[in-house]
Amino acid sequence: MEKWSERLSTLDALFLELEDRTTHMHVGAVAEFEGKPPPYRDLLALIDARLDQVPRYRQRVVFVPFRQGRPVWIDESQFDLEYHVRHTALPAPGGEEELKRLAGRLFSQALDRDKPLWEMWLVEGLGNEKGERFAIISKTHHCMLDGISGVDLATVLMDTEPSTNPPPPAAAWEPRPPPTTAELLVDSVKDQITHPLRVAKEALEANNDARKLLREIANGVRPILDLAGLGFAPPSALNRPIGPHRRFETLDLPLPTLRKIRRALGGSVNDVVLAMVAGALRSWLAARGETVSADLRVLVPVSFRTAHGRNTFGNQISAVFCPLPVGEPNPTERLRKVRESMKGLKESGQAVGAQALTRLGDFAPPTILAQAARLQAVTRFFNLVVTNVPGPQFPLYLLGRRLLSCYPQVPLAAQQTIGIALLSYAGNVGVGLLADLEVRDLAALAGALQSSLDELAAIAGSHPRETAPLSDAPPPREVDSTPPPAPEMASVPAGQQQDPARTPGI
Repeated sequence: MEKWSERLSTLDALFLELEDRTTHMHVGAVAEFEGKPPPYRDLLALIDARLDQVPRYRQRVVFVPFRQGRPVWIDESQFDLEYHVRHTALPAPGGEEELKRLAGRLFSQALDRDKPLWEMWLVEGLGNEKGERFAIISKTHHCMLDGISGVDLATVLMDTEPSTNPPPPAAAWEPRPPPTTAELLVDSVKDQITHPLRVAKEALEANNDARKLLREIANGVRPILDLAGLGFAPPSALNRPIGPHRRFETLDLPLPTLRKIRRALGGSVNDVVLAMVAGALRSWLAARGETVSADLRVLVPVSFRTAHGRNTFGNQISAVFCPLPVGEPNPTERLRKVRESMKGLKESGQAVGAQALTRLGDFAPPTILAQAARLQAVTRFFNLVVTNVPGPQFPLYLLGRRLLSCYPQVPLAAQQTIGIALLSYAGNVGVGLLADLEVRDLAALAGALQSSLDELAAIAGSHPRETAPLSDAPPPREVDSTPPPAPEMASVPAGQQQDPARTPGI
């Protein structure tokens, strides 16, 4: 059998370099389902039957000796599904608090780099007055997913109908032999020579007009210079050294309320989300006795994945750095400032510039990438990440059990104590807040988010524009500024994908 390996992209490799003892670069989700949990063996059989649709989940990362090239993916010859899919139960009383505590502990544990970089936990013992439920907690390394591809990967487990039919037997899988160490070194040296040439050749072939190519290069360089002039993010209590342990909190918000605010006060749903976060941080920090007079800076992930690339692996993302008006006391004015900032960032091409900067990394040796990762660990370019993932607005099922809600998890960068991720699904927005374990009042921040949304909703309810009809067609744009590292357990089923950039109101 022919030997096989596939090299990681520069951005995927960078996510590995960013990881250390206290910085875990996995994305994840806590998904809650209705009814009794499926038998563990049934879940294993379902995953085994559909795993051939996501071959990356049977592959592991191998680093090239002496860092003479980007790492590669190879098939895991000793792949053990039961290692990756695990089974546990909550202690009594088995409520939301116990589930969040378990999620925080699981998100505190780094993935084993000697194995495929994912885990899934079937969690029993979850119930309340509404009846018995169960949960799935998932973790996947960021080098495999960028949010949009993460949504696609999850489709293999979810169905649009509550079918309980057993999956067909899994097809036999035979791992391909990996290259030897010597072959890896030789191939890496070749790649360092040919890859930059290939990138340049593809750019020229895509732009037959040399003047057009020069214009595009100039348009890309200008926002790169703008990025270079950003400087440090404002000092904040949100930014300090973190430990390896995490705390997780959840919140449910009605998507119709966010859309109502958007109709009445203008902007996009994502603008409303950022204004809500600004108001919540203002009240939460003030309650702690912190200064709230200055703006903060939030990193908002941006997807460049096209429809043709939706079923591919790896990261095709960039980001914009948006001022967050925490210092503004007026909720309406906060939303206006966010709306104007995001509009200006989209028009400036900052996300395109950041993507161009990332592509320049294709010309950099791995040692430079490692140094860049270490620089990021001591340089504060933003105060926190806020990512808003549009999901399907119809029910999904796992082995006949309906998905009730899903709460995404975004990793914490170095010196970032809090990250906020949102996922819309079936009319609900699940909010996942991940924090360093020492942030003991994280539940208060979740409450502040709810209060901030209620404040905007009250203003929208008395606003004359509130009765304006809702258009399901978003304004035209070149990039989608709302996605991010996405959860694995909430997605559009295969064959029925929604383009998140075209999800109404997102």
